[in-house]
Amino acid sequence: MLGTLLSFASAAFFGLNAVSVRRGVLTGSVLQGISVSLALGLPFFLLISILFGSFDQIWQFSTESYVLLAIAGGVHFAFGRYCNIRATQAMGGLFVRPLQQCSVILSLILAIIFLGETLSPLRFLGIVLVIFGPLIMMRDRQKFKNTMQKQNEENSASRVKFIPKYTEGIIFAVFSAFGFGASPVFVRAAIGTNNYSLGVAGAVVSYSAATFIILLVISSPSRIRNVMSISFVSFRWFSFSAILIGISQLMRYTALTVAPVSVVAPIQQTTVIFQVIFSWFINRNHEAFSKWVLIGIFSSLSGAILVSISTDFFLMNLDLPQPILKILILDWP
Repeated sequence: MLGTLLSFASAAFFGLNAVSVRRGVLTGSVLQGISVSLALGLPFFLLISILFGSFDQIWQFSTESYVLLAIAGGVHFAFGRYCNIRATQAMGGLFVRPLQQCSVILSLILAIIFLGETLSPLRFLGIVLVIFGPLIMMRDRQKFKNTMQKQNEENSASRVKFIPKYTEGIIFAVFSAFGFGASPVFVRAAIGTNNYSLGVAGAVVSYSAATFIILLVISSPSRIRNVMSISFVSFRWFSFSAILIGISQLMRYTALTVAPVSVVAPIQQTTVIFQVIFSWFINRNHEAFSKWVLIGIFSSLSGAILVSISTDFFLMNLDLPQPILKILILDWP
């Protein structure tokens, strides 16, 4: 249950972070976004490690764990986050999220292959609903494009114009999904289970590795100038995003120490629910909203509930026919 609650809380902060990134990239660049995010994120996690009494554990991992955590940081915080910010800049946050649902499939496949985890029929149904819900939102793709073009034509003097670039957005959204989907397995393999403070220490190692990678990426004079030319508005939104992502990642790493990947990864896909809610209040003019969004939210939420509730709960509280019981107790592989 604790892992479920932490996963939902992490998803909520991820959702608000996505909204903040959306506002930041309206006036800022992708490199500016990821640079600010990591520059503030690493000190945040170092502070948290001190407060949680985890600082000494940073230096106590095995060589194999350091490698696994570094890979997790590289594929998630560097590669995955860069692709996510670029996709968000290209076509908006709500259209990026549906494509990122394939990260659930990747996480579960890797968890089954390398960590020996299993899937029950209820979890499988929940995962299908979680994935299917956000995909419904893509029905509004053309409508959103036409609406934004009309708004830009009516207000040619607007400081911020947005025309979705779906090819670029789709490519980088899929790339980000692979980055986000692979990282939980590396974290789980490196940290193990039932150790909250070790999860915080692991996050510091991963953030450090990602920060080193991004420093190499922006080391050229032209890219440094690009990062340093950030506007105050973009810096404010990217800074807010950095704090939010730090909190959400802290909860995510902790959740992965007390719950299997097959529970944490699907629940975190409900980020889209919180993202839609926060977007309505903050980014209403830069995102698409319709009945299909609400239907997608309901589907995702239903799937998350099925994933988070154990099969034993249904067996103990519902008087189900014997054929259904035989199906529910199945697991794979």
